[in-house]
Amino acid sequence: MVVARAYSVPERITLFGVGCAAIATVYPTVSAHTGLELPCPLRTLTGIPCPFCGLTTATVALVSGDAAGAVAASPLAILVAALVIGTLPILVGRLVGLGRAPVPWSARTRRRVGWVAGVLVAGSWVFQLHRFHWL
Repeated sequence: MVVARAYSVPERITLFGVGCAAIATVYPTVSAHTGLELPCPLRTLTGIPCPFCGLTTATVALVSGDAAGAVAASPLAILVAALVIGTLPILVGRLVGLGRAPVPWSARTRRRVGWVAGVLVAGSWVFQLHRFHWL
């Protein structure tokens, strides 16, 4: 019988961020050779930018060392990168058996984190709407 390892929300975000960084290292080369790009579905269909517009550009800029370009494209990427950098040692420690298993968050903590995430996404959307001259 296989027992699935439990991952905390920060660990899941860390794994996602590490995966995005890995993809962002090869994306410019693939895009340059194939002409394939990742357009924002909402912006393509409606012309309205989504709260996550600019994350691909920002992630590519971050892995290239261009922090200013990343902030200009999406400040949300900087927050995710900071979370990834901060939680990566914890994730690695847990993977090699040095840390204890994550403790489930209480309903109150989950609700608070949900509100914070919602405010961050709403703020990102306002930034993108301003960046693309909708506001």
